[in-house]
Amino acid sequence: MSVLEQPLAHQRRPARFVAFGVAVVVVLGGLTLRLSSMQLAGSPGTGDGPASITGVAGPDRGSTTAVLEPIPSTRGLIYDRAGRQLVENVPTFTIRVRPADLPLSRRPDVVERLAGLLDTTPADINSTLDSGSASRFDAIPIARDVPEATARLIAEDGLTLPGVEVAVEPRRDYLTGTLLTQVVGYTGALSAEGYTELKDKGYLPDDRIGKAGVELTYEDVLRGTYGAQQVEKDGTGRTIRVVGVETPPKAGDSLVLTLDTKEQKLAEKALLWGLQKAKLTRGAMVVMNPQTGEILAMVSYPTYDANLFSQGISNAEFDKLLSNPDKPLINHAIGDIQPPGSTYKIVTGTGSLAEKVISTTSTVESKPYVQLGATKFWEWNRQGWGPLDIYEGFAHSSDTFFYQLAQRLGIERLAYWARQFGFGSPTGIDLPNEAAGLVPTNQWKMDTFGQDIFPGEVLQAGIGQGYDLATVLQIANAYSALANGGRLYQPQVVREIDASDGTVVRPFEPKLIRKISASAAIFTAMREAARRVVTSRHTYNLADLPIVVAGKTGTAEFGLRDKNGVLPYSHWFAGFVPKNAWKKDNPTGSVAKPDSELAFAVFTYDSRTLGNVATEVAKYYLQLHYGIQKDYRLPQLLKRTNFYQGRT
Repeated sequence: MSVLEQPLAHQRRPARFVAFGVAVVVVLGGLTLRLSSMQLAGSPGTGDGPASITGVAGPDRGSTTAVLEPIPSTRGLIYDRAGRQLVENVPTFTIRVRPADLPLSRRPDVVERLAGLLDTTPADINSTLDSGSASRFDAIPIARDVPEATARLIAEDGLTLPGVEVAVEPRRDYLTGTLLTQVVGYTGALSAEGYTELKDKGYLPDDRIGKAGVELTYEDVLRGTYGAQQVEKDGTGRTIRVVGVETPPKAGDSLVLTLDTKEQKLAEKALLWGLQKAKLTRGAMVVMNPQTGEILAMVSYPTYDANLFSQGISNAEFDKLLSNPDKPLINHAIGDIQPPGSTYKIVTGTGSLAEKVISTTSTVESKPYVQLGATKFWEWNRQGWGPLDIYEGFAHSSDTFFYQLAQRLGIERLAYWARQFGFGSPTGIDLPNEAAGLVPTNQWKMDTFGQDIFPGEVLQAGIGQGYDLATVLQIANAYSALANGGRLYQPQVVREIDASDGTVVRPFEPKLIRKISASAAIFTAMREAARRVVTSRHTYNLADLPIVVAGKTGTAEFGLRDKNGVLPYSHWFAGFVPKNAWKKDNPTGSVAKPDSELAFAVFTYDSRTLGNVATEVAKYYLQLHYGIQKDYRLPQLLKRTNFYQGRT
């Protein structure tokens, strides 16, 4: 209640009353003029808190403050290679509290009321406020994706909720659900630790940033540049008006992926069919263009829905993901390392030809076993194949054939050729959390175990067992290099970067890592050996497809032996298809030219089935990709049983 509205305590004489009234009007008028001039001339401060301009006002208005506030930029969008939009920015309401504008004496009442409106607990709100930014002038988000009716109620209740603000913020919606989560990633709230690291780059405590996938890798590109505006706030921290925009925001650039949504759906369909048919719970598949390093599809299973995180995942949902033994939060195509098995024989074969350990015409006796001391290293069929050249040795996947090649090469030269194909280090793909894998050497084992590699471990290394570890992407990239004649490219999932006006900021360019140091003739021989894997029917009826396919199977043992002394094992298949894929155009089934435009690798974890699950998945994918109407799948091979059971 103002002075003029107070009731009279006693009767005053008219002259004195008039004089007092005139004096009050003069004083208030002068102060009002002074306040107006200060507001027009004032500028925001440069410290942690807002610059204040305080004047005398009526009973409902209180003091006012001029504050320089950031204007968030619009986050760039993400598209697939065909221009299909994969994410969108959806406006939502966020409730924030600015501690500097919330008197401590009123905090319990305000928190209690907010808890009731937001259907949460005072303890959760207090915990959020106490773990927020160190500056009391920073607004701390306490609830996101608030219903419009609730947001309006809070916005209109300024007198009882001082320091509480309603903001409109964009939320990332991922339009393909789980399909591309492992590549696209998601955005989430910036943690207190993250803010400490990023505040010097202009980040705010309530920012949302990329947490996984390309959302994380390309955070700087997608985020854009924040602007600034001057706003007037009342004594409760409510914005009265925008005084003016000092710097307009600049929208973030958008990404165009190398992936094709349609291709991703085909690869996912094929992988999930194989896993479900064989009753498996983990697998991955990578499809790429071997001429450029572009990833056309990347499937990891199990996975999760990125919208869970962008909309605010509950503790129960997050704990469920963390406790899943199949690790859905990991991109199994790049972050999971496994023994590569016989797919690794591409390294031993190429290295042996390049080092002239063998020629394309020489043979090596495939025996039932190779013996070192008292230990027998068995052929996988326990019989051997007799004398084999490189084509037949690769086609039959003879272990004893490649044991002997590994012996002749030695562990150091074997490691050299493994690194030539990209094993033992990250490929450099533009995704976070890529694993390096492992290529054993004498120095590595000395550093790790204090001893040199044993002779038997050299044999194991020659067939992708023992200490060898690789990712699905590394296998796909190695077979891409075989398919294109020896050029190892850096895989990429972002094709180009576009400005908000559609201008191409960064066009696509293939990134050559190295030219593998083997002759063109050697790569031609190894491509023919990969074709023989199919035509020898080592892969059953894959040879009957009306397209030309070359590749290599792999069975990789791991873990502990069961009660029968048999190790569990996973399945691999890596392959490629020449440019002239259809047999009607390529009746000889030739893969002589390094012109393949499609290469792939499939991994299925802990398969233990009668046949190779990964091969059946690859077969089904090729049927879908090329539109082959006849179904060549052999689901009877996916019966859950141990192929090696009973072999001694």
